[in-house]
Amino acid sequence: MKKLLSIILALVIVTIFAGCSSNSAGSDTLTIAWLPNESGADLGEARDEIGKVIEEATGKQVKHQTTTDYIIAIEAIANGNADLAFFGPQGYIEAHDKNEKVLPLVVPSGSSGTLDDAVYYSWLAVKKGNEDEYKDGDGFKIDPIAGKKMSFVSTSSTSGFKVPSSGIVGYFSKMDPYKELKADDLLEGGNGKFFSEVLYGNSHQGSAVNLLNGKADVAAFCDSCVNNYVERVDGEENRAGAVYKVKDDAEEPFNAFKGEEFELISVTPVLNSPFVVNTDNVDQATVDKLLAALTSDEVTNNPKVFVPKDSGFSGIFAKSGDEKLLPVDDAWFNPIRELSN
Repeated sequence: MKKLLSIILALVIVTIFAGCSSNSAGSDTLTIAWLPNESGADLGEARDEIGKVIEEATGKQVKHQTTTDYIIAIEAIANGNADLAFFGPQGYIEAHDKNEKVLPLVVPSGSSGTLDDAVYYSWLAVKKGNEDEYKDGDGFKIDPIAGKKMSFVSTSSTSGFKVPSSGIVGYFSKMDPYKELKADDLLEGGNGKFFSEVLYGNSHQGSAVNLLNGKADVAAFCDSCVNNYVERVDGEENRAGAVYKVKDDAEEPFNAFKGEEFELISVTPVLNSPFVVNTDNVDQATVDKLLAALTSDEVTNNPKVFVPKDSGFSGIFAKSGDEKLLPVDDAWFNPIRELSN
């Protein structure tokens, strides 16, 4: 019921937004929709920096549409109320399914500077002190998550639902008691359900907070969305067994949990997130200008776009090697589509 009410509220807000934008190919404005993960005040300067790049390249004014729900952002780009958006792969696929004119523009590369390692990581985490239940020799097992209180991000989140739910189903459906298990069975908890309770954080930060405040026993969220707030204190980065601690200077919503720790019990690589464009709204000449600007050396070397380690700046992309933005097409996301098959 809570999830249904959230969806209804989101659709009402989308309807309101419908009258707030008149962007078209001839408009002098470009509206960028941001998911809740990138909508926080701490990332305002990073959003503005990307906006400046786009303004200089296109001569158009950029407006930022921050959101509190995945559905709002997906509907905004699909319905033409936003021109550009930054989504996870699943969010892009849902928007493209609603409107085939929504297409990927660029994705951040991996540290190699290519698409070969253009991935981030989906985590399943538990609070530090509860990890022993999940240990299996030198590794970890997810068997004990059955019957637990689980936090996902949103059903439209790739690393916060699509990938972890697919992994859970793939693992447990090999066991006789769960051989009929489907991803839909993980949407809600309760008696007779796989989980005793299911919560949704509506952002990766929110899902992590559900874990830290004790509302959830296990939480799904991704590395890149919480990197500004946590630091690794033990184990190998992005590997089961790694321990992360909330930084002493962490901003909302983590400021109430400074020093709290969590441990990873499962880690899965995920295709990087694209900037997408509604080509009904944005003409090809503008798309070409966007591609040239976003893939330029100026953007690659901009420390407010690709943020060097220990810079102290809260950014969206990290710079640890040769990261840059690269063009990408729709077919690149087929591995995420196949998770539904």
